[in-house]
Amino acid sequence: MPGNSQRKGAIKKSGKGATVGSGGRVRRGLEGKGPTPAAKDRPYHKAHKDAKRSDRTETTRPKRRSAKSTEAEWVAGRNSVVEVLSAGIPVTGVYVAEGAERDGRLRDAFKMAAEHGYPLLEVTRSELDRMTGGAVHQGLAARLPSYEYAHADDLLARAAEAGEKALIVALDSVTDPRNLGAVVRSASGFGAHGVVIPERRAAGMTAAAWKSSAGAAARIPIAQTVNLVRQIKAYQAAGCMVVGLAADGDISLPELVAVGGLATGPLVIVVGSEGKGLGRLVAETCDQLVSIPMHNQLESLNAGVAASVTLYAIAQARS
Repeated sequence: MPGNSQRKGAIKKSGKGATVGSGGRVRRGLEGKGPTPAAKDRPYHKAHKDAKRSDRTETTRPKRRSAKSTEAEWVAGRNSVVEVLSAGIPVTGVYVAEGAERDGRLRDAFKMAAEHGYPLLEVTRSELDRMTGGAVHQGLAARLPSYEYAHADDLLARAAEAGEKALIVALDSVTDPRNLGAVVRSASGFGAHGVVIPERRAAGMTAAAWKSSAGAAARIPIAQTVNLVRQIKAYQAAGCMVVGLAADGDISLPELVAVGGLATGPLVIVVGSEGKGLGRLVAETCDQLVSIPMHNQLESLNAGVAASVTLYAIAQARS
């Protein structure tokens, strides 16, 4: 009959005959392991799994693009590119498709790109198709840089630095980029300290706006705001009078200029959208609604012209 040492589960002996005991292992097992980890640090705890899930969500959630810039824009087509370069609109590069026919417009584009120091790059036609989103580019395209918008409060700081009473133009949902460009041009020419536009449902600084501004967009800041009404109230809190242009205004533009101090103090001029004019909340927030006298009441001015007329009158009063 086999001895106890041969039974299943018996304690084995070492080669030296000494019994391997469990006392050391037991003592180590009884030693303290430090403080209990927090629930979120324990791999199998619900709190830990929730934290991991939250981290994954934050990582995969699309990042909100800054309101201070727009995506880069492509201008495609030979005439369009030549017009952009002629207007002095800044571009990050001029792209020509391999094998594109060299005509007068293409040579003009090459010449102006060289004069301005813009990179001239040759790419395959399929690559140019991809970059311009399938636009009819005729073998030529230009890439405009993203426009860096100012903060709306910076316009007050700009006036303070110049030692002048603030003069700001705000646009209420003006959707035509040519009107935006015209307003920017007039604002720059008549001494305004900047232009404010809504971030949504309004024209931005596209190639068309740049062209209409005749380069003025490089000389005057344009700011975006998420909420125009809130920004108007912020300007009022800073001491600005806010006047909105409306066909049924309480007073006329000549009356505004004639009243001492109204046109010469810190002023914000709000111009309404094409066709609809000022929105209800914007109109209610303005301190004064001002009309531009017209000989024929059926006629109305677009946003660009209305802003120009008003800025001229204000500039004359301030001079």
